[in-house]
Amino acid sequence: MVGAEPARDEPVGPDRGGHGRAAWLDSAGSDWGPWVSVRSGEFQRLVDALAEVERGKGRDYTTFSVRGKRFGYYWPRTETVGLKQTLSEQRALVAERPEVFEEQFTMGGFGWVVVHLAGIERDELSELVYEAWRLSAPEELVAETPFSR
Repeated sequence: MVGAEPARDEPVGPDRGGHGRAAWLDSAGSDWGPWVSVRSGEFQRLVDALAEVERGKGRDYTTFSVRGKRFGYYWPRTETVGLKQTLSEQRALVAERPEVFEEQFTMGGFGWVVVHLAGIERDELSELVYEAWRLSAPEELVAETPFSR
C-alpha cells in the first residue's frame, strides 16, 4: 500500500484488511516466545507518559495525536498499534523483523508501521512511541519532554 492514503482519516491496518498475520496468530498462537510481549496496558502507559496526548475513538481503533497531529493508532482486537516513523525507519523495521512489523501506509513523507505487541519488548516500543510522538509534536514541546524510559 505504499503511497496510498487511508480514506476519511481511517487507518489501514489489521482491522482494515490486507494484513493476514493477526488472523494467523489468532489461530496459531504467538511464535515469538514468552519472553517478548507488551500488553495493551503497558502501551497505554507509554502513551500517557507523553505531553498533550489527545485520544480519539474510531469504530475499531483508538487514535493518538499531539496538538492535532496524529502519531498513532491502537487496535484492541488484534493487539497491534500503528506508529508514525521516518520512511527509512519504516523500511528498516519491516525488513529486520517482518513477523513483528508491517508496513501500514506512507503519507506526507512519513512511513507508518504496524507493530504486533506480542512480538516487541517494552524498551523498544517505548522508543518507537516516543519517536512517533516527536515526529508530530511542535519543537518547543519536544524540548520540554525529553525521552526517558
